Amino acid sequence: MSQQTVLYDVPGPRQRRITLVSSLVATVLLLVGAYFLIYRPLDAKGQFSMELWGPLIDPSNENFSLVWDRIGLGLKNTLTAAVLAIISSLVIGTALAVLRIQLKSLTRRRFTGLATPVSYLLRGLSVLLSAVTRVCVEVFRGLPVVITIFFVARGFPEFGVTFDTLWYLVIGLTIYNSVVIAEILRSGMEGLPGGQGEAAAAIGLSPAQTTRMILLPQAFRIMLPALISQLVVVLKDTSLGFIISYEETLNIGKQIIGALGNPIPVYVVIAVLFIAVNYSLSKLAQYVQRRLSRGRKTAGTAGTATPPAALMSQSEATGTGI
Repeated sequence: MSQQTVLYDVPGPRQRRITLVSSLVATVLLLVGAYFLIYRPLDAKGQFSMELWGPLIDPSNENFSLVWDRIGLGLKNTLTAAVLAIISSLVIGTALAVLRIQLKSLTRRRFTGLATPVSYLLRGLSVLLSAVTRVCVEVFRGLPVVITIFFVARGFPEFGVTFDTLWYLVIGLTIYNSVVIAEILRSGMEGLPGGQGEAAAAIGLSPAQTTRMILLPQAFRIMLPALISQLVVVLKDTSLGFIISYEETLNIGKQIIGALGNPIPVYVVIAVLFIAVNYSLSKLAQYVQRRLSRGRKTAGTAGTATPPAALMSQSEATGTGI
């Protein structure tokens, strides 16, 4: 009798051999296709010549140091904009998620104990603010990021507010990503079992305390993969800074291509840099998630060890044995 999992039967020796042979054949076909369809056409056009790759991989090339100085500047500008946008998006997104949760709870309150006009006024104000925040979330989440960045860069100077180009990019990215993060956290908090909020109310916690101490920490842990995915999107969206002439990595890559005429080598190097940074961010997220999981397991173990100790102390106090 074959072993079974929830979803499928464990493959036997014959099926494993078929899978292995199929994988090898598919790999060989992919390599052959890449050779004939990608490598040979590019090689025929001289795309692998040192004339094009030399400024990027040959330290003796006269343009090597200049090219990498420019790429280093672009990478620095990209990471600076990404870090600032990530921090501001997390802070504003968290605040917006908490605000929406609080406004939703206020719309259900009757405000008993207050005068009837004041009660109706507070309920109406809560409904109005809840509707305004929802409209803002839907509008800014529906706009493409590139349009948000463009309107920030063009609109602020019209009101006499001028910043460095970096801050236009950061503000544009923050406006979009903060509402997305707010919706991620809000859905995480609303997806928790309702009994947690009821238990918190039963022990006397206010709605704000319930959100801050119980719902929000759990939402961060549960929605961490979605949050990390959105932070990776923030990093990649910094490349949209070209529309406001911000010198991030991709914009500087275009400048290098304009001077040296080697688009494929430059874009390959930039792609590798982005992959390395995003992979590092993903590994950091996995590390944080493992630490959080380990913390929950440790807390659970400590919680299960408490009752025997309590029973022992009680039995010693009463002089009875268990």
